[in-house]
Amino acid sequence: MNTVSKTPAKAWRVVFAGTTINLCLGVLYAWSVWKVRIVDPNIIGLPINQGWEVLKHAQASTPVTLCMLIFALLMIPGGKIQDKYGPTIAASIGGIAIGLGLIIAGMMKSYTGLIIGYGIGGGIGMGIGYAAPTPAALKWFGPHKRGLVAGLVVSGYGGAALYVSPLAKWIIDTWGLSASFYVLGIAYLIVICAAAQVLAWPSEGYVPEPAPEKAGEDKSAAPVATQNDWTAGEMTKTWQFYALVVMFILSTQSGILIITNAAGLLNKAAAGLVAGWILASYGGLVNAAGRVGTGKYSDILGRDKAYMLNCGVSALAMLLIPYAISTKSVLLLFLLAGIGYWQYGGGLALMPSYTADFYGPKNLGFNYGLVFLGWGMGAFMPRLAGTIRDATGSFNIAFYLSAALLLVAIVLAYITKRPAYARANPNVS
Repeated sequence: MNTVSKTPAKAWRVVFAGTTINLCLGVLYAWSVWKVRIVDPNIIGLPINQGWEVLKHAQASTPVTLCMLIFALLMIPGGKIQDKYGPTIAASIGGIAIGLGLIIAGMMKSYTGLIIGYGIGGGIGMGIGYAAPTPAALKWFGPHKRGLVAGLVVSGYGGAALYVSPLAKWIIDTWGLSASFYVLGIAYLIVICAAAQVLAWPSEGYVPEPAPEKAGEDKSAAPVATQNDWTAGEMTKTWQFYALVVMFILSTQSGILIITNAAGLLNKAAAGLVAGWILASYGGLVNAAGRVGTGKYSDILGRDKAYMLNCGVSALAMLLIPYAISTKSVLLLFLLAGIGYWQYGGGLALMPSYTADFYGPKNLGFNYGLVFLGWGMGAFMPRLAGTIRDATGSFNIAFYLSAALLLVAIVLAYITKRPAYARANPNVS
């Protein structure tokens, strides 16, 4: 075993290469820009977009829904590829898939092309590509830095909202709809594959830099990692695995409820005086900051306390959002929505750290891919909220329900502790 006295520079290069990859994979945030032009015949009819098939709103929602579904499902084989062949191979496959997918979508100019290119190609690229950077980066660091590192890597995906929508809009307005798919597809193909070459595992026998000793410090809350690397089969035999999946569902649902309705909520509160995309862009910034910030204070407070803190504050925000809308309090709505975005981003930093702390870093790609199913299942909330909206005329009950689920999440986090390897595997001494 070779314990390092200081984390090598290569470890940080892996971290920021992972952030770069996720900045590209976050193209999911540009969909609303494309959707507006694909469903509006007046825009499609312009010479700059000539040749594109006009879609109905339901059709235009299918590619992004399919993309998210495939994303969640492909995290499992993507993690397996990362664990077996290394992060460079996995991330390169992701870059090729999403790059070619966007190019195909631009070439076909049709519903079928969007399904194949954006839905399937984009979903494969995101699922396999996203599975590589975080596990690779976490192998270089001990549990006292895992939250921060995971937050930095995944902040790229949330931070993509800051640039990808305005960039796609500018390309469309300048060169046309197809050009936006071509430019982003080629750029992502090159950038992701280049950054993938920087991803690497530490050498055999590497032991991360230990936490610094501080006089009088209370270490009872600091994250403690397992000394064993669990296989997926061993992990799925513990109740804590299922608890993590449910915790992921419960932290995801409230964020997705806000993300999918941000523009409409602001338009209703501001009576059209403030553009809805402003709240979405602001949300992307807070989403990214929440990943880094939550990761950092989870290294200090512990994963469970950080998770419960985020969920508790977010539950209060969900309860107050209907009030902000009814009173047309735009500033209050920004504050409350920002809390929801922060909590959502924080969950995406906490869950890979939880998984590494509980089950070890060696098989983290595949193990976290299984836990990540909770993120995909958290997408039930927008559909449920839409049904509530159709039945009642408002989203109020949906927000109250979301708050209640966050309170359940707090209880679950409180009782979920790291599993004992020997107890789960009695034949292991």
